[in-house]
Amino acid sequence: MEIFASLRENFEQLYNNSCAKMSSFRTYFVGFLCSLFDFHELQLNSFVFQFFYYIILSVLGFLALKLSVLKATTIRLADLDLFFTAVSASTVSSMSTVEMELFSNTQLVIITALMLMGGEIFTSMLRLNFVGSNFTQKIKSIESRVHDNPSNSRNFPAKVESGLVVHPQLKDEKPNSIVEDGDKSLSGEHLRNCSIKLLGHVVIRYIFVIQILGAGLIFLYVSLVPSAKEVLKNKGIQMQIFSVFTAVSTFSNCGFVPTNENMKIFKKNSGLLLFLIPQVLLGNTLFAPALRCVIWVLGKTTKRVEYGYMLNNSREIGYNYLLPSVHSFVMAIVVLVLIVFEFLFFCSMEWNSEALYGLDGNEKFVASLFQVVNLRHTGESVFDLSIVTPAVLVVFIVMMYLPARTSFFAIEGHEADVKNGEGKTKQKRLMGHDTFSPLTFLVPFVIFICMTERDKLKEDPLNFNVLSIALEVISAYANVGLSTGYHCSRQLKPDPFCKPVWYGFVGRWSAGGKLLLVIVMFLGKLRKFGK
Repeated sequence: MEIFASLRENFEQLYNNSCAKMSSFRTYFVGFLCSLFDFHELQLNSFVFQFFYYIILSVLGFLALKLSVLKATTIRLADLDLFFTAVSASTVSSMSTVEMELFSNTQLVIITALMLMGGEIFTSMLRLNFVGSNFTQKIKSIESRVHDNPSNSRNFPAKVESGLVVHPQLKDEKPNSIVEDGDKSLSGEHLRNCSIKLLGHVVIRYIFVIQILGAGLIFLYVSLVPSAKEVLKNKGIQMQIFSVFTAVSTFSNCGFVPTNENMKIFKKNSGLLLFLIPQVLLGNTLFAPALRCVIWVLGKTTKRVEYGYMLNNSREIGYNYLLPSVHSFVMAIVVLVLIVFEFLFFCSMEWNSEALYGLDGNEKFVASLFQVVNLRHTGESVFDLSIVTPAVLVVFIVMMYLPARTSFFAIEGHEADVKNGEGKTKQKRLMGHDTFSPLTFLVPFVIFICMTERDKLKEDPLNFNVLSIALEVISAYANVGLSTGYHCSRQLKPDPFCKPVWYGFVGRWSAGGKLLLVIVMFLGKLRKFGK
């Protein structure tokens, strides 16, 4: 019996030592990962996550499209075109190399899912709900252990957050500070974590509520308006598929539409265009101000302390789209000013042009407004951009180039940086990245594409020219999707076998040019990490 008791004691001691070592190793390993990913405020971790996220999403989308059947079974699409479409939908770029009406209902559902999961707001919601919640809690427990044993702290970051932006104010935050609001009393850290979790729920509800309302309004319109209903009937597109597809595409700022002509065929349906305009704005340029308004309304109606914390401590929350009140207000004003400028400029140049031919005054007004609102990020088009004046195209290129959160003011820097005299330096650094860094990528790509398409540039200069190629590249980089298209009527040497097609200009490029544009779309989707 004594032998068994001794063996039992030895086994228990060995087990306890092994557990302790495993726990120590796990703590060290996770801490090592934290210190490894604490690179530029853990931007590397978020970059790696999004890089592989979009790669995997695009590959899965390609396989799903390849395995499903086209609407016309006699037509076979090249694998490169299917992969290009999957990448375009995943990066919400809406660059097209094939006609949309070739896809079956099953493939349209697949593309809808890719657009939804590839949207910027959706991916930011994933970071909030998963990375910013679960992984952060593990990090906090590690930090507390390191705090209890300072000798192990040299390999650990002082303050780690994953997937969210860490601000200098957090370095001085006291973990045991108490925040009181009425009858509620929560520690500062606990309240912050609860607020981040609640914010993730708010964002996901915002996404689906806006898209459900949008799809409902679109379905109601196409059901009640005979002209719109007739278009879908003639093309064999189900109203339910069209409504959901268009709502998701518009909110995600992708720009795909199930019709070959995009929104050109609906340019006289002013009501439909007016329904889509708010979805364009609420899904991108006005998302940050709209989110703040939603949180304010929820705070007033529910009286929950977390909503007040979000509004008063947006920098501590660290969510890129939850901005201070002044910043949100200025951003909304800038968006409206840019829309007014684009609208006035476009109307002054194109009001009586061929692009707006056949529309009455009201239809011209609504269609022009729809076009300029879609200009910066969505890419849905009601006009043939190949026949607008070059000056308008140049303005379009500049507007597509501007980031979604452009404010033109030095409020990008945090107050702590300004107090430390670092605000000016940070502002210059941000402006430098926003202005010059993308050009170092885009100019070589324009040159390389001109090299791959050099024969067509010589033989077909009216379709293939540097301005059209630059517009296509910048549109892909900005994930907009606007394109001049290709027109057989402009060929200097008419090709009797040339057929008019309804897809983007890139559809006429060589395989090398298409692959280069795929890279540009990925770079554009990850361009925020260059700041």
